[in-house]
Amino acid sequence: MFEYRVPGVYRQEVTQRIRPALPTGVPGFVGFADARSEDAAANSPVLLHRQADFDARFIGGADGYLADAVAGFFSNGGVRCYVVRADPNVEPERALVDAMESLGPFDDIDLVAVPDAMTLPRRYDEGVEMLDDGITRVQRAMLSHCAAHRGRFAILDARSGIIASKAIDQRSALVRGMEEPVNGALYYPWLKLNGGRLAPPSGHVAGIYARTDASAGYFKAPANEEVHGVVDLEVPIGNTEQDKLNPGGVNCLRAFPGRGIRVWGARTISRDPNWRYVNVRRLFLTLGRWIDLNMAWVSFEPNTSMLWVRITRELTGFLDGLWRAGALAGKTREEAYYVKCDSEANPSEVREAGQAITEVGLAPGSPGEFVVVRIVHHTAAEPR
Repeated sequence: MFEYRVPGVYRQEVTQRIRPALPTGVPGFVGFADARSEDAAANSPVLLHRQADFDARFIGGADGYLADAVAGFFSNGGVRCYVVRADPNVEPERALVDAMESLGPFDDIDLVAVPDAMTLPRRYDEGVEMLDDGITRVQRAMLSHCAAHRGRFAILDARSGIIASKAIDQRSALVRGMEEPVNGALYYPWLKLNGGRLAPPSGHVAGIYARTDASAGYFKAPANEEVHGVVDLEVPIGNTEQDKLNPGGVNCLRAFPGRGIRVWGARTISRDPNWRYVNVRRLFLTLGRWIDLNMAWVSFEPNTSMLWVRITRELTGFLDGLWRAGALAGKTREEAYYVKCDSEANPSEVREAGQAITEVGLAPGSPGEFVVVRIVHHTAAEPR
């Protein structure tokens, strides 16, 4: 340390490691549109911050839903998204998958939506809809993409003009043979916009994800939120329909008198009960993204107890912030989370293999999906 002898003001230059921000609620939209500007080339993701950015670069086609999805995103609170135009000169199903894969290098994307999967032809067999068609293949490709690019979650559209049981069939077809956990949620039914145009809900729902992330946090279920920019639903949903859809892993959009149209479900399509809720799955996905973003410095450090202490300190600081924000269950830190990086987790054979293992445990807070109010009838003569 420098020894100061003369009273006065001395300047020191200190370099601080700035912790990079972790954006959430940032979707990558994929669909068909015409290019209005040079930077809107096919398979070239474009970052947008407002609706005017889309209008300046793309011309939405009447037969597609990309423009509707982006407009729904911004009208429902979204502030940042990527849009990638599929190549119109390639077979449509292949074009959508190729365009989606171009989103791979962008590490700030945590949501994926492909509304124009709904433009692909459907297969029928004697009037019964066959679910092994282009729509299913593209949506399963979305789930595979989210599994390969850790931290991403797919917002999936149910098909138009189907009854509740068919939406459950669609969910079953999507997860068939998929390795758990499946990072996606399915929303039903379609939305009716001004002028009577129908549109898939993924864009509007993505805006609600972003709005909820900004107001409460990504650990809060994106549900019981009003859908803006919508006048009606394609299919009215009541308790009878939702009684089947909710346990079937399909999230409903419902109209409530005096409360507007709201997202009335927060379930993933995963079959694993540990990952039943959207906010729980996104909590763990976002933790993984945070580790990727903020813990890269660990690589090639000497694998000693000093490293274990630093890893524990970094992770504990982040998890403590989650606990204080209400993301984790538990009245105390010990009940909410733990970080274990010590000699027990890193015996000599692990260290000799060049590995530093850290175990993190979380107690996520599940949403109050069923709020039960017990009304007890008692007479005045009965004690309370």
